Amino acid sequence: MQESTQTLQILFNHLKEVMKWRDENPDTDLSEGPGYDPAILQNTSIGKYIKISKSNYSHEEILVLLLALSPYLYAHLIREVTIESGSATFYLYAEIRPDGKNADPTGETAQFLIFGNNVEKRVTFFNLFDDNQLVKTSGLYLAGAPSGEPKMRGRLQIYEDELFGMLYGKPFIPRFSEEFPAQQISTSLAWEDLILPQETLDDIKGIRIWLDHKDTLLNDLQMKHKLKPGFRTLFYGPPGTGKTLAASLLGNQTNRTVFKVDLSLLVSKYIGETEKHLANLFDKAENKDWILFFDEADAIFGKRTNVKDSHDKYANQEVSFLLQKIESFPGMVILASNYKDNIDDAFMRRFQSVIKFDFPKPKERYQMWVKNLPTQLTIKEDINLRDIAGKYILNGSNIMNVIQDVSLKALDNGDRMISHQMMLDSIKKEYHKEDRVF
Repeated sequence: MQESTQTLQILFNHLKEVMKWRDENPDTDLSEGPGYDPAILQNTSIGKYIKISKSNYSHEEILVLLLALSPYLYAHLIREVTIESGSATFYLYAEIRPDGKNADPTGETAQFLIFGNNVEKRVTFFNLFDDNQLVKTSGLYLAGAPSGEPKMRGRLQIYEDELFGMLYGKPFIPRFSEEFPAQQISTSLAWEDLILPQETLDDIKGIRIWLDHKDTLLNDLQMKHKLKPGFRTLFYGPPGTGKTLAASLLGNQTNRTVFKVDLSLLVSKYIGETEKHLANLFDKAENKDWILFFDEADAIFGKRTNVKDSHDKYANQEVSFLLQKIESFPGMVILASNYKDNIDDAFMRRFQSVIKFDFPKPKERYQMWVKNLPTQLTIKEDINLRDIAGKYILNGSNIMNVIQDVSLKALDNGDRMISHQMMLDSIKKEYHKEDRVF
């Protein structure tokens, strides 16, 4: 760690030298400035993280990255450069902090550092924040500039998860927040625990095949420019039928992180700001190979009526925005809905697959009972699981609730025995929760 820190200091010293050189040579091409040895980067946590992202940054990109990292690791960089060079040029291109002494780098800081006064080349710098390897793989972005100010006057920033990865050389899983309206979901269950009709399992297997072979399909078979990026699928069916579990298992099976977004909650909580929050999510997910699971898809993709109020106006804007983001996203996007008919027909053609999650039939319900009842407990002889599976219409979530309830009762009784009456009482509770006649 000490060696890595020392090497990181060497990188920042190089950045300082380039900044001082640029101050003295505003009209000279950067290639004539202080030399840079890419090997220096290899021993740092930043270098390891860059290697993980399979990137190969240019000298210019390394300088911009270090500049963006400076507020976190070298807060007095611009002030130090100013004192040592005897010139306040970089203060002119930075955002002065309230203390009036230190300053944070902006897009203009980086623009001047890389291209000096060369107006023609400075124009090309705008592309850096649109479609560039550095931005895609490092989490670099420009914070919003003050109202009415040019975009480049926004501060250079790095998303928290990327910053963590660069400092510690390992990926960081972001937590749910306003800036990141998604929550990681996972499961300790295995693929064999997903009890569904064989047709549904076969459809889900098709998604696994895409996840396993998408790189070969796009690159080796040269289909990258013939197919739209990513894979979009719709899971539909009643609650508790395995949609979320299937998404979690796809992540487990393919070693990918799954993030769940409740679209109904997002839309109701951030009316008029849904686009901004979704943009943050997609920007962070762009190169992570995450699986994005959008629950309650009806909230945005439901059938639309004419615009009657501001909420309808925002909703239509959100649909267009989310469609654009989903269609350009290079990874897996799963939309979930309770009813297929709730989704506007105009959106259906955009899915590569549409998978129905049926309410479990007696055969599946029986498998759930047998597979999930704890073997450490004694099931009394008066219990007929096939009869219970056939008579009581429960989904997977209901069944697991019943199993938990009877298991706790058996433990509390001290005899670890589950009786027929205990099962009926727990099933009755599930029926009553949903206002169903038992």
